[in-house]
Amino acid sequence: METTRQEDEQKAIKYVLYARKSSESEERQILSIDSQIKEMLELAEREKLEVVAIRRESHSAKDTGQREVYNELIKDVRAGKFTGIITWAADRLSRNAGDLGVVVDLMDQGYLKEIRTHGQTFTNSPNEKFLLMILGSTAKLENDHRGVNVKRGLRTRVEMGLWPGMAPIGYLDQKAMDKKCQKILDVERAPIIKQMFEKVAYEKYSGRKVYHWLLHELNFKTRGNKTLSLSGVHRVLNNTFYYGKFEFPKGTGKWYDGKHKPIITQDLFEKASAQLQRDQIVLVNKEFAFTRLMTCGLCESGVCAQEKFKQLKDGTHAKYVYYGCTRGKDRHCKNKYIREEELITQLIKIVDKMDINMLGVKCRLEDELKRFSKFQRIVLGSESELSPDRQEEVNIRTYAKYLLKEGSITEKRYLLGNMKSKLVYENRVVKMMEQPIDPQNQFEVA
Repeated sequence: METTRQEDEQKAIKYVLYARKSSESEERQILSIDSQIKEMLELAEREKLEVVAIRRESHSAKDTGQREVYNELIKDVRAGKFTGIITWAADRLSRNAGDLGVVVDLMDQGYLKEIRTHGQTFTNSPNEKFLLMILGSTAKLENDHRGVNVKRGLRTRVEMGLWPGMAPIGYLDQKAMDKKCQKILDVERAPIIKQMFEKVAYEKYSGRKVYHWLLHELNFKTRGNKTLSLSGVHRVLNNTFYYGKFEFPKGTGKWYDGKHKPIITQDLFEKASAQLQRDQIVLVNKEFAFTRLMTCGLCESGVCAQEKFKQLKDGTHAKYVYYGCTRGKDRHCKNKYIREEELITQLIKIVDKMDINMLGVKCRLEDELKRFSKFQRIVLGSESELSPDRQEEVNIRTYAKYLLKEGSITEKRYLLGNMKSKLVYENRVVKMMEQPIDPQNQFEVA
């Protein structure tokens, strides 16, 4: 009778089959998961176990709570969808203390009745739970030892002058096991890497100009036959590896002399870095009223500004500000430049058509009116403040035009930032396109 009752209880258990990659090489991970599922399905058929779902995962079990499929499985167990788990080995479920504790808690609370592996069964009994915890803790111990050993190996390699990661662009990894971590020059790409530094150092190229040079003139491709991105260009230009030194780990201040052959000299690297830094300082310190508030109507890039100076007959210099396409998405964009004065004139003409965020601009207007009234009363000795009728005469759009003409850079940006209309610039003409604006994402004045 006892045996019959146990069989009936086992038949009532609904199992989920959980397969996770092992710590094998990457080429064998998919095969590992498929082989686990094959073996566990044979086990379920042999033991007449009801499998209602199969869950696959290739995320590492080293860190607590980082596996999406596993976390979803735990939620389903709590919800009563499954009361049993079939997995290849105990360390497939957990290789850390946090996830291991969750599994044991589920068994203590009665949500999880049984865990089956290819050679063992764990139920809610003290001895079997203790064994499960030992196996899980052993897997964690193995992970910790592996981490210590890997760090020791990496430390040994960098002290020998060997970069332990993938070779940067311009270098290739040695394939032979006895030359692991040794880097050799990529004869196809190394000369171009050197030219990138020379373009910046001697021809004053910016990172973006180098990017377009690589893309449009050289059709440069990485080892993976991909275009080098703008961020990738900056990573190259800021990588000391190319003149023979590297920092490991990044940000620790520990520098090593590499055994690889340098592509450039340290002097060339420093000249290029100085030029990039000058470009960055100019970019950060210059502030214009209407940048990042319009888009190019031809290529959908942003709109930037630049200053031009003209010497007058009396020896003085006149400053002009021009706005135009950044050419971020199309290096050869033909959008024309426009003077800031002409741009403001166009904005004033269309401001009556714009859907202004009334709350933000109106609050600003009311504050200005109160300040003006206080100035009249205290400084000019006027006893009368602006009457309500006079205040109503002040039009919000008139105030907006005043800000465009006479306001500070901050006030102009505040005004355009509170418009519900998207501004598009195309060939010296500003257009208005309606678009919804999230009130939580409006421009705020610092």
